[in-house]
Amino acid sequence: MGMSLAFHIVFAALGVGLPVLMAISEGLYLRTRRPVFLELSKRWSRGAAILFAVGAVSGTVLAFELGLLWPSFMEKAGAIIGMPFSLEGFAFFTEAIFLGLYLAGWNRLPPLSGALSGMFVVTANAWMNAPAGFKIVDGKITDIDPIAAMLNPAAPHEVVHMTLAAFVATGFAVAAIHAFFLLRDRANVFHRNALGIALTLGCISAPLLMISGDFSARSVARLQPAKLAAMEAVYYTQTGAPLQIGGIPDDESRTTRYALTIPRGLSLLSTHDPNGKVIGLEQFPRNDWPNVRLVHWAFDLMVGSGTALFMLAIAVGWSAWKQRGVPDGKWLLRALVAAGPLGFLAIEAGWVVTELGRQPWIIYGVMRTKEAITPMGKIAIPFLVFTLLYVLLSVVVIYLLRRQFMQSEKPVSELLKTDA
Repeated sequence: MGMSLAFHIVFAALGVGLPVLMAISEGLYLRTRRPVFLELSKRWSRGAAILFAVGAVSGTVLAFELGLLWPSFMEKAGAIIGMPFSLEGFAFFTEAIFLGLYLAGWNRLPPLSGALSGMFVVTANAWMNAPAGFKIVDGKITDIDPIAAMLNPAAPHEVVHMTLAAFVATGFAVAAIHAFFLLRDRANVFHRNALGIALTLGCISAPLLMISGDFSARSVARLQPAKLAAMEAVYYTQTGAPLQIGGIPDDESRTTRYALTIPRGLSLLSTHDPNGKVIGLEQFPRNDWPNVRLVHWAFDLMVGSGTALFMLAIAVGWSAWKQRGVPDGKWLLRALVAAGPLGFLAIEAGWVVTELGRQPWIIYGVMRTKEAITPMGKIAIPFLVFTLLYVLLSVVVIYLLRRQFMQSEKPVSELLKTDA
């Protein structure tokens, strides 16, 4: 399931962010009537169609895996969080229909982002972290309120943070591709305009993502203190807790070796008070601890990648202000190419934190993961089959997208003549 989610989330994030780029580009075309923006919209829409198709396949696999791998979880939680999954399915098919209409009818319909279906899925995941909308009486679930379950305490910060993360990851990934081609042909109008639009989305979203990350950390401290303690490798409750970057957490000695320590940093970030109290793992039974080492490392990877993109966004903004246009310095373009994967690396690491940090609970404080897993044996067989399927899909996606990008090596005017 983890492998399937790691594969699918890349296409889900692109489904959220790429249509925004298409909408901006087509809006610029309608305003300026410059052919390059129309060509950009068409080229990105073809890529979006490829990515949407692959995301649909991997999403279908995930839907089957929910029932096959987690039967006890679905039996207990299905009636509570069935609504967001149903709405996600409705939103997905609506998006598929409008994407088809958009590709078939240029200048008639705007592109529709996958943000809506992504939001519904995230609310279901947020419910697993902060369950709400039901009561447990004599071990049975009663008084189910699906709306309250969707609007659980963790939903606002998870939805906002994930949506912004998709915008940042998509913006900088697309910018990296066009920066690469712009390094090869500095006069290419197509890639220069594409770079400008992609950087606009990524650079505006990056500081907003940092703000939402701060809000998310404080929400986790309130709703899941054990997860926050694992994220920061805090073994003992303390005031004025230091921020520990990196290092090797050791559960036996309850210390983190070789970490870079910032005095009072964690208390300041999690409570906005340098002398604030931070709950440590010793407050929880040992069998309720997540894997501290993996959660801490994944959290540092997520924050490090996001911070690097935030600093790059500042550099891009400064260069754009000085040049009064799209920044095209060689070193900056090289930095953009190198930073292309960081957004998706941060998303993958963030989901590791979200899922591993909740362990050993599948529904936090209500149901343990070991109670929800399928008793079916020989899981290695479908795991191998799905892994091979994802490898095949990855090869197909890379091949098809490479063809799309290589076509843009021609001047836009020539492309338009060819398309006509």
